[in-house]
This record gives sequence, structure tokens and C-alpha cells, in this order.
Amino acid sequence: MGRPVIYCDFDGTITEKDNIIAIMKEFAPPGWEAIKDDILSQKVSIQNGVGQLFALLPSNLKNDIVQFSLKNAVIRDGFPELLQLTKEEGIPFHVVSGGIDFFVDPILEPYGPFTSIYCNSADFLNHTINILWPNACDDLCDNGCGCCKPSVIRKLKNPNDFTIVIGDSITDLEAAKQADFVFAREFLADKCEELGIQYKKFETFYDCIDLIKKWIGVNRANV
Repeated sequence: MGRPVIYCDFDGTITEKDNIIAIMKEFAPPGWEAIKDDILSQKVSIQNGVGQLFALLPSNLKNDIVQFSLKNAVIRDGFPELLQLTKEEGIPFHVVSGGIDFFVDPILEPYGPFTSIYCNSADFLNHTINILWPNACDDLCDNGCGCCKPSVIRKLKNPNDFTIVIGDSITDLEAAKQADFVFAREFLADKCEELGIQYKKFETFYDCIDLIKKWIGVNRANV
């Protein structure tokens, strides 16, 4: 078994609920649900749909959105303990998120530093919020992911890595297909079962910690 490297989703994984949906429920005008439904049914790409959603929000709401997100976000049980384990064992921990930096970074700040955080970004130069895509799809993906998780993995992966993906939704599926093992919830667990991807269902990060500790023990025994 190679060196464990973790790629972890943010919305609905590190946090218990999806922050973009919560933001839209709080701040967006009527009609945003139709865009959300088009994203989920794959009528529009994630990149296109998320761009449309934030374009509904005036730029002067930035601080209100940040404060709302900090109050609203609930971190899943066991997350600090998982991070502590990865730091003690030297396991790289990459956050790979379809969220936006202006609310992702403040929510995660108390728990860092991380090996890296990959997410979308925004500018507030115009009347409405404009989403930027610094981690867009590479030449091997044409899904319009926004923050393209499989592209990030391809960029970072070394041949001797044991790639672990932690996630919950359709945005994690292509990353899961590249993983050696997946910790999955909800939609992603169902798809891993359907596609024969090696996975363990989890509710809290304590479920992940137990198995990662076993892998660490196996690696030590083989040294």
C-alpha cells in the first residue's frame, strides 16, 4: 500500500449541509431553484449553473454572506480529530471544493493549515458577484466542473500514492473513479455501490479515522 493522500470535499462533507444552497435560500431572489434543478439534472454544467446563481446576488452582500456562512455552517463531527491524525502521520490533506473562496476560507480558517485548498473564487467589481474558475477542467475533462476535482487529482498525484477521496455528491463522482478508496455519503455511496468502486459509508469523520489508522498500522508493519 502506498502513501495515503486525502482529497476531501467541503459542502455536505466537511460541513453537514451545502453552503451554496443555504446562501441562495437566504439571499437569492425567487427563481434560483430552477437553476439549482438544472444543475442537479445536468441540463447545465456546474460551472455554468453556479455562475448563474451567484450572478443573482448583489456584490454589496459579500460581508453579509460571509457572516451568515460562519454562523450557519456546522462542521461534521470528527473533522478536527481527522486533521490531527493526518498532521501527526504526515498524510497530505487536500480540500477540493466546488464552493467559493470568500466563504470557504473563513469557515476552514480555525482548522488549518491544510496541505492545500482548491476551490472557486469570486470578484466583487461589478454590481453582482462574478465567479472565477482557477481550477477548471484539464484536457481530459469536458464536463464544465467549475472546480474540477479529477483534474486536481491528476495534477497532484504521484505513482506511489494511495488516493483517498471523501465526498457525498455528484460533484465527487469523477474524483471517486480515480481513487484507490472512497469514504462516501448519500448519492456518492449509492454510485460507488452501483459502479463497484471500493468505498466505506460514513456519517462522521470518526468512521474514516478508524480505517485510516488500520492502514497506517499495515504500512508500519511492512516497513
